[in-house]
Amino acid sequence: MDLSVAPPNATLSARAARVASIAAHHADDVDAAARFPKEAVDALRSERLLGIQVPAHLGGESASLRQIADICCTLGQSCSATAMIFAMHHIKASSLVEHGEESAWHTDFMRRVAAEQLLLGSATTEGGIGGNLRNSICAIHIDGENCTLEKDATVISYGSEADAILITSRAHADAAPADQVMTVFLKNQYSLEKTHVWNTLGMRGTCSDGFLFKGQAPAQQIFPKPFAEIAAQSMLATSHLLWSGVWYGIAADAVLRAQAFVRAAARKLPGVAPPGAIRLAEVSSKLQIVKSNVIAGLKAYEDTRKNPDRLMSMAFAIAMNNVKICSSETILEIINHAMLICGIMGYKNGTPFSLGRHLRDAHSAQLMISNDRILSNSANLLLVQKQDTSLSG
Repeated sequence: MDLSVAPPNATLSARAARVASIAAHHADDVDAAARFPKEAVDALRSERLLGIQVPAHLGGESASLRQIADICCTLGQSCSATAMIFAMHHIKASSLVEHGEESAWHTDFMRRVAAEQLLLGSATTEGGIGGNLRNSICAIHIDGENCTLEKDATVISYGSEADAILITSRAHADAAPADQVMTVFLKNQYSLEKTHVWNTLGMRGTCSDGFLFKGQAPAQQIFPKPFAEIAAQSMLATSHLLWSGVWYGIAADAVLRAQAFVRAAARKLPGVAPPGAIRLAEVSSKLQIVKSNVIAGLKAYEDTRKNPDRLMSMAFAIAMNNVKICSSETILEIINHAMLICGIMGYKNGTPFSLGRHLRDAHSAQLMISNDRILSNSANLLLVQKQDTSLSG
């Protein structure tokens, strides 16, 4: 596979559609076997979609977050695991794009991501912190020009398959839990000892096992900017928006299956409205709410991303939190509604209208990051934040 040559018909949407076709063909097997969607990820590489966010002057395509979210949606309609892997990769890539050019090493690494189509994994969770990515127990140790890190990572996104892992830790042994840094470790710079198996209800193909991570690398691979700033200025928005793109895609495919079911029923009895027609109209309005929510969030980020102060403002954090809460909760209503429309044919596996995989995958949405934690954070912010209630603000 020649990763240096742009694919034919090189629009992002056409390339994403070709990957989606491959992902859809293997989606049920990926889910049933809880296996990594190798065929789809190989297709992402061959279509050169892993490096599109990298700036053009570093060999990428300077793709916007809106374009990447649209690909997440396309993939989400075919294979949720593939879509989530693509989203998680680009969430990590956003940290490089937004904060990496301050460092010669990270700038060069971006060139490698684009040229070699490297897959970036994430290790922000840790045993003992209760899912709070803004706290760490482990600390990175710097000795001269080198650094070492050992972390009990309860989840590493597709850790065995990643070409590099972006991992968080305390900045040094005496640092407070929230005084964190993020470091890039290349595959040949760390070992992974599996501690937890990713045997889950949904999103089974993301293969996000738990590992004891042990790494050693040059200290220049530590991001120069504190993780608190990286999280606030890029990870918060990209996580909530790209995840929401995936979730919208899952829900949209459920609605498409429900629509196909109603149309098939209508053809059997011309002139008579099928029983599910009214429910289809209702679920269409809910799907539009999610779509509008994600589009508004993407616009807010695009309007704000060049202003670090606004990116770290309470108003922006609340807005991004609200995008995530709305998307993650509403898609479950949508898929449940679609299940009622399709009835037993949606409940059964192996039919054109099956929705079991969609429903199981969608249940992960409220847990990534826990909605209760997000609502608690927003509640604290709203105690002092004056809300803008205009339509144009």
